[in-house]
Amino acid sequence: MTVPIFLHGWTMRGSVFDPVLAELGGVAPDLPGHGDRRGTANIQACTDLLRDTLCGTGPTVIVGWSMGAAIAWNYIAQNGTAGITGLITLDMSPKPVNTPDWPHELIGQTPERQSATTREIHDNWPQAAEKIATTMFATKSAAPGFSRDQALTQILSNDPEVMAGYWDELMALDLRDVIDNIDVPYLVGYGGQSRVYPASTAAWLAQTAPHAQLQCFAQSGHSPHLEEPETFVSVVKEFSAAL
Repeated sequence: MTVPIFLHGWTMRGSVFDPVLAELGGVAPDLPGHGDRRGTANIQACTDLLRDTLCGTGPTVIVGWSMGAAIAWNYIAQNGTAGITGLITLDMSPKPVNTPDWPHELIGQTPERQSATTREIHDNWPQAAEKIATTMFATKSAAPGFSRDQALTQILSNDPEVMAGYWDELMALDLRDVIDNIDVPYLVGYGGQSRVYPASTAAWLAQTAPHAQLQCFAQSGHSPHLEEPETFVSVVKEFSAAL
């Protein structure tokens, strides 16, 4: 039986997967610098945590949401797919910033807007947090069992300097070369109403990875596991059963 490891997104914590853990089992650790996990906090520290978590778990499906997907890709870049029987990613781009050869960036982040967003994250975390909490969801009503106010409280509980450091790393990220080396079954999930990444990002991932399939969560924004938990559980169960 496969054991899922759930990797949460930037500014969140493992407990955001609590609504689906009861049905799916597995573990959802806090990533470094988030929730109760202290110490060195960067993408490499998260990758090391994933490596350590994989040791001794048996057949494993990794479910990476947003930054959690980047952690999964970074692990594969360094270790291949050893210990992984399947991969699910949710609403993430291997390169969040647009360049002439890459149009699948964060929605609306022109170079000017990206610079302004970065300044705000570094200099006015409360204001940035309000925007993050809003764009997580398809609508202002947020998600069943997880309101916008709860999201905002979670975001503001983090150390602003640590979160800004992660943001800078994510904006420098380019893991496109990893995708066609993912040699295990791969479910590319995305929110049909995402305000963070365009659907073309997920389509590119599904076309590039050799064993990938595309899954749209039509009623979701950036957070399908929160916005459509019953559908999400069903999709993960079906994917895992086929491994």
